[in-house]
Amino acid sequence: MLSKKVLKDIQSLGLKKYRDETGLFVAEGPKVVEELLQVVPQLVQGVYAVEEWAAGRKGVEVISDVELERISTLKTPNKVLAVLRQTESREPQTGGFTLYLDTIQDPGNFGTIIRIADWFDVKDVVCSPGCADRFNPKVVQATMASIARVNVFYDREENWLQRQSVPVYAATLKGKNLHSFPKTETGILVIGNESKGIRKEFLARATEPVTIPKRGEAESLNAAVATGILLSHLLP
Repeated sequence: MLSKKVLKDIQSLGLKKYRDETGLFVAEGPKVVEELLQVVPQLVQGVYAVEEWAAGRKGVEVISDVELERISTLKTPNKVLAVLRQTESREPQTGGFTLYLDTIQDPGNFGTIIRIADWFDVKDVVCSPGCADRFNPKVVQATMASIARVNVFYDREENWLQRQSVPVYAATLKGKNLHSFPKTETGILVIGNESKGIRKEFLARATEPVTIPKRGEAESLNAAVATGILLSHLLP
Protein backbone atom coordinates (compact mmCIF):
# COMPACT_ATOMS: atom_id res chain seq x y z
CA MET A 1 0.00 0.00 0.00
CA LEU A 2 1.35 3.42 -0.97
CA SER A 3 1.96 5.92 1.80
CA LYS A 4 0.33 9.33 1.50
CA LYS A 5 3.73 10.92 0.91
CA VAL A 6 4.69 8.55 -1.93
CA LEU A 7 1.24 8.96 -3.46
CA LYS A 8 1.52 12.75 -3.34
CA ASP A 9 5.11 12.76 -4.63
CA ILE A 10 4.21 10.65 -7.68
CA GLN A 11 1.09 12.69 -8.41
CA SER A 12 3.14 15.90 -8.31
CA LEU A 13 5.32 14.65 -11.18
CA GLY A 14 2.43 15.37 -13.52
CA LEU A 15 3.45 19.04 -13.15
CA LYS A 16 6.60 20.48 -14.76
CA LYS A 17 7.41 22.52 -11.66
CA TYR A 18 7.85 19.40 -9.55
CA ARG A 19 9.61 17.46 -12.30
CA ASP A 20 12.16 20.27 -12.48
CA GLU A 21 12.53 20.43 -8.69
CA THR A 22 12.96 16.70 -8.19
CA GLY A 23 14.72 15.77 -11.44
CA LEU A 24 12.27 12.89 -11.83
CA PHE A 25 9.57 11.88 -14.32
CA VAL A 26 7.00 9.12 -14.79
CA ALA A 27 6.51 6.55 -17.53
CA GLU A 28 3.41 4.40 -17.85
CA GLY A 29 2.27 1.22 -19.56
CA PRO A 30 3.87 -2.22 -19.97
CA LYS A 31 5.66 -1.59 -23.28
CA VAL A 32 7.20 1.75 -22.30
CA VAL A 33 8.21 0.65 -18.80
CA GLU A 34 9.62 -2.72 -19.90
CA GLU A 35 11.81 -1.07 -22.53
CA LEU A 36 13.03 1.63 -20.17
CA LEU A 37 13.90 -1.05 -17.60
CA GLN A 38 16.08 -2.70 -20.25
CA VAL A 39 17.64 0.45 -21.75
CA VAL A 40 18.18 2.66 -18.67
CA PRO A 41 17.76 0.48 -15.56
CA GLN A 42 20.14 2.80 -13.67
CA LEU A 43 17.62 5.65 -13.93
CA VAL A 44 14.70 3.75 -12.41
CA GLN A 45 13.75 5.01 -8.95
CA GLY A 46 10.61 2.93 -8.43
CA VAL A 47 8.18 0.66 -10.24
CA TYR A 48 4.55 0.39 -9.14
CA ALA A 49 2.28 -2.18 -10.71
CA VAL A 50 -0.86 -4.24 -10.23
CA GLU A 51 -0.30 -7.85 -9.20
CA GLU A 52 -0.99 -9.19 -12.70
CA TRP A 53 2.03 -7.32 -14.13
CA ALA A 54 4.24 -7.53 -11.04
CA ALA A 55 4.06 -11.34 -10.69
CA GLY A 56 7.55 -12.85 -10.87
CA ARG A 57 9.33 -9.49 -11.26
CA LYS A 58 11.87 -8.22 -8.76
CA GLY A 59 11.90 -4.71 -7.39
CA VAL A 60 8.26 -3.97 -8.19
CA GLU A 61 5.88 -2.62 -5.55
CA VAL A 62 2.47 -4.22 -5.91
CA ILE A 63 -0.40 -1.75 -5.70
CA SER A 64 -4.14 -1.96 -6.23
CA ASP A 65 -6.04 -0.83 -9.32
CA VAL A 66 -7.39 2.07 -7.27
CA GLU A 67 -3.91 3.19 -6.24
CA LEU A 68 -2.66 2.96 -9.82
CA GLU A 69 -5.58 5.09 -10.93
CA ARG A 70 -4.69 7.70 -8.33
CA ILE A 71 -1.06 8.05 -9.40
CA SER A 72 -1.64 7.65 -13.13
CA THR A 73 -1.79 10.55 -15.57
CA LEU A 74 -3.68 8.43 -18.12
CA LYS A 75 -7.43 8.38 -18.52
CA THR A 76 -7.21 4.60 -18.51
CA PRO A 77 -4.29 3.46 -16.31
CA ASN A 78 -2.32 0.57 -17.79
CA LYS A 79 -0.93 -1.93 -15.25
CA VAL A 80 2.37 -0.25 -14.37
CA LEU A 81 3.97 3.11 -13.65
CA ALA A 82 7.67 3.81 -13.19
CA VAL A 83 9.44 6.80 -11.67
CA LEU A 84 12.78 7.58 -13.31
CA ARG A 85 15.59 10.07 -12.91
CA GLN A 86 15.88 12.62 -15.70
CA THR A 87 18.92 12.56 -17.96
CA GLU A 88 21.05 15.60 -18.72
CA SER A 89 20.76 16.88 -22.28
CA ARG A 90 23.80 18.04 -24.24
CA GLU A 91 24.21 20.66 -26.94
CA PRO A 92 24.60 18.82 -30.26
CA GLN A 93 27.68 19.30 -32.38
CA THR A 94 26.35 18.91 -35.91
CA GLY A 95 28.22 16.39 -37.94
CA GLY A 96 25.33 14.17 -38.83
CA PHE A 97 21.64 14.99 -39.20
CA THR A 98 19.69 16.94 -36.56
CA LEU A 99 16.03 17.89 -36.08
CA TYR A 100 15.12 21.40 -34.95
CA LEU A 101 11.60 21.89 -33.59
CA ASP A 102 10.14 25.39 -33.56
CA THR A 103 7.37 25.66 -30.94
CA ILE A 104 5.98 22.12 -31.21
CA GLN A 105 3.54 22.40 -28.32
CA ASP A 106 1.32 19.32 -28.60
CA PRO A 107 2.80 16.61 -26.32
CA GLY A 108 1.61 13.79 -28.58
CA ASN A 109 3.21 15.34 -31.66
CA PHE A 110 6.37 16.16 -29.76
CA GLY A 111 6.76 12.64 -28.39
CA THR A 112 5.97 11.05 -31.73
CA ILE A 113 8.63 13.17 -33.44
CA ILE A 114 11.19 11.94 -30.90
CA ARG A 115 10.11 8.39 -31.69
CA ILE A 116 10.44 9.09 -35.44
CA ALA A 117 13.92 10.51 -34.87
CA ASP A 118 14.85 7.29 -33.10
CA TRP A 119 13.44 5.23 -36.01
CA PHE A 120 15.68 7.08 -38.47
CA ASP A 121 18.67 7.04 -36.09
CA VAL A 122 18.65 10.82 -35.67
CA LYS A 123 20.47 11.18 -32.36
CA ASP A 124 19.69 14.82 -31.55
CA VAL A 125 16.53 16.91 -31.44
CA VAL A 126 16.95 20.63 -30.72
CA CYS A 127 13.91 22.57 -29.50
CA SER A 128 12.95 26.20 -29.23
CA PRO A 129 11.83 27.25 -25.72
CA GLY A 130 8.16 27.12 -26.76
CA CYS A 131 8.21 23.36 -27.29
CA ALA A 132 6.56 20.92 -24.90
CA ASP A 133 8.53 19.58 -21.94
CA ARG A 134 10.37 16.40 -22.93
CA PHE A 135 9.41 14.77 -19.61
CA ASN A 136 5.70 15.60 -19.81
CA PRO A 137 3.94 12.24 -19.18
CA LYS A 138 2.13 12.48 -22.53
CA VAL A 139 5.40 13.14 -24.33
CA VAL A 140 7.09 10.18 -22.62
CA GLN A 141 4.12 7.97 -23.50
CA ALA A 142 4.23 9.02 -27.17
CA THR A 143 7.97 8.35 -27.46
CA MET A 144 7.42 4.69 -26.55
CA ALA A 145 10.79 4.72 -24.70
CA SER A 146 12.69 6.54 -27.47
CA ILE A 147 13.16 9.33 -24.91
CA ALA A 148 15.98 7.16 -23.52
CA ARG A 149 17.85 7.04 -26.83
CA VAL A 150 17.39 10.52 -28.34
CA ASN A 151 19.14 13.58 -26.94
CA VAL A 152 16.63 16.45 -26.61
CA PHE A 153 18.29 19.86 -26.18
CA TYR A 154 16.45 23.15 -25.54
CA ASP A 155 17.86 26.15 -27.40
CA ARG A 156 17.02 28.65 -24.64
CA GLU A 157 18.73 31.58 -26.33
CA GLU A 158 17.40 30.63 -29.77
CA ASN A 159 20.83 31.10 -31.32
CA TRP A 160 21.85 27.49 -31.99
CA LEU A 161 20.76 27.49 -35.63
CA GLN A 162 22.70 30.60 -36.58
CA ARG A 163 25.88 29.05 -35.20
CA GLN A 164 25.67 26.04 -37.53
CA SER A 165 27.36 25.75 -40.93
CA VAL A 166 25.54 22.71 -42.38
CA PRO A 167 22.53 22.89 -44.76
CA VAL A 168 19.29 23.87 -43.02
CA TYR A 169 16.13 22.33 -44.52
CA ALA A 170 12.94 24.13 -43.51
CA ALA A 171 9.58 22.39 -43.92
CA THR A 172 7.29 24.95 -45.57
CA LEU A 173 4.38 25.02 -48.01
CA LYS A 174 6.35 27.31 -50.34
CA GLY A 175 9.64 25.47 -50.70
CA LYS A 176 11.26 23.28 -53.33
CA ASN A 177 9.78 19.89 -54.12
CA LEU A 178 11.14 17.32 -51.66
CA HIS A 179 11.84 14.89 -54.52
CA SER A 180 14.31 17.34 -56.07
CA PHE A 181 16.71 17.01 -53.14
CA PRO A 182 19.48 14.40 -53.07
CA LYS A 183 19.96 12.13 -50.07
CA THR A 184 22.21 13.54 -47.38
CA GLU A 185 23.77 12.46 -44.10
CA THR A 186 24.50 16.00 -42.93
CA GLY A 187 22.05 18.78 -42.21
CA ILE A 188 19.33 20.19 -40.01
CA LEU A 189 15.61 19.80 -40.63
CA VAL A 190 13.39 22.51 -39.10
CA ILE A 191 9.78 21.58 -38.28
CA GLY A 192 7.39 24.37 -37.31
CA ASN A 193 4.45 24.86 -35.00
CA GLU A 194 1.35 22.74 -35.68
CA SER A 195 -0.81 25.68 -36.75
CA LYS A 196 1.56 28.59 -37.44
CA GLY A 197 4.48 26.84 -39.11
CA ILE A 198 8.07 28.03 -38.82
CA ARG A 199 8.60 31.57 -37.54
CA LYS A 200 10.03 34.11 -39.99
CA GLU A 201 13.30 34.49 -38.12
CA PHE A 202 13.92 30.74 -38.41
CA LEU A 203 12.87 30.62 -42.05
CA ALA A 204 15.42 33.34 -42.73
CA ARG A 205 18.17 30.99 -41.51
CA ALA A 206 17.09 28.17 -43.81
CA THR A 207 19.29 27.40 -46.81
CA GLU A 208 16.89 24.84 -48.27
CA PRO A 209 13.11 25.46 -47.97
CA VAL A 210 11.46 22.13 -48.73
CA THR A 211 7.87 21.13 -49.48
CA ILE A 212 6.16 17.75 -49.53
CA PRO A 213 4.30 17.79 -52.88
CA LYS A 214 0.51 17.74 -52.50
CA ARG A 215 -1.82 15.77 -54.75
CA GLY A 216 -5.08 15.99 -52.82
CA GLU A 217 -7.04 18.76 -51.13
CA ALA A 218 -5.84 18.53 -47.51
CA GLU A 219 -4.74 21.93 -46.18
CA SER A 220 -1.74 20.66 -44.23
CA LEU A 221 -0.01 17.66 -42.67
CA ASN A 222 0.40 16.75 -39.03
CA ALA A 223 3.88 17.86 -37.85
CA ALA A 224 4.94 14.34 -36.89
CA VAL A 225 3.69 12.84 -40.17
CA ALA A 226 5.54 15.52 -42.14
CA THR A 227 8.72 14.82 -40.17
CA GLY A 228 8.57 11.13 -41.03
CA ILE A 229 8.01 11.78 -44.74
CA LEU A 230 10.81 14.34 -44.96
CA LEU A 231 13.34 12.19 -43.12
CA SER A 232 12.50 9.13 -45.22
CA HIS A 233 13.37 11.08 -48.39
CA LEU A 234 16.31 13.14 -47.16
CA LEU A 235 18.27 10.46 -45.30
CA PRO A 236 20.13 7.72 -47.17
